Amino acid sequence: MQHDTPLLRSLHIQRRVVGALLMREILTRYGRHNVGFLWMFFEPMMFTLGILALWTITKATHGSSLPVTSFAITGYSSVLLWRNCASRCALAIEPNQALLFHRNVRVIDLFLARILLEIAGATMSFIFLTVFFVIIGLMDAPKDITLVIGGWLHLAMFGCSLGLIVGALSERSETADRIWHTVAYLLFPLSGALFMVEWLPEKFQKIIVILPMIHGTEMLRGGYFGSLVKPHYDIGYMITCDLILLFVGLFLVRDAGMRVEPQ
Repeated sequence: MQHDTPLLRSLHIQRRVVGALLMREILTRYGRHNVGFLWMFFEPMMFTLGILALWTITKATHGSSLPVTSFAITGYSSVLLWRNCASRCALAIEPNQALLFHRNVRVIDLFLARILLEIAGATMSFIFLTVFFVIIGLMDAPKDITLVIGGWLHLAMFGCSLGLIVGALSERSETADRIWHTVAYLLFPLSGALFMVEWLPEKFQKIIVILPMIHGTEMLRGGYFGSLVKPHYDIGYMITCDLILLFVGLFLVRDAGMRVEPQ
């Protein structure tokens, strides 16, 4: 059955639906007690602080003279942004399938609510940690905030697209979720969290920059460290990858919706 709803009205309805699902997700995941929804950014913040503490206690080095605090926060925060978006979307349809009987709720709304929650949590954690460590003197302020924002937006869009793809594929088979977790572990050391592309041999540089998240992390660190680093990123490549992955994700979500949404 076709509904001839004006575009603006449809967008308004979807905004309200996603907002309601977002609140439901917060209450379901974090509850109403203790700090409640603040866990939304406490979780990624605690993970990043844990890694930073391990590096500091063991006096580990990342192979350069760059400050460990800034390097760890920019690296691990960027990984959590795209990885959590995809991981939270995996197997998201089945536990929420009853909601699809509401006329205005669609599969893509389930994914968008979870993606927005992860992006918001990672962003708040990243901002809080940066401001906190700048205030206490363990980090310098970013040299170019526009590059930082640009890199973060790319990573957020990459995470959103990845979330749609993983979420839609996991509806077909739980194997997709298992494969994703394996791939996520393999991508972690290749994501740029632990190194800069410039530090690698030239023949490996040409290979590693094929990964889209590398460009976002490099751009982010270029904005933070300024002339201290030589970042390797291509804005055109970033946009192209984001658009292709988003198109693939939307196509797969549409297919998943046709399979599970009441007709």
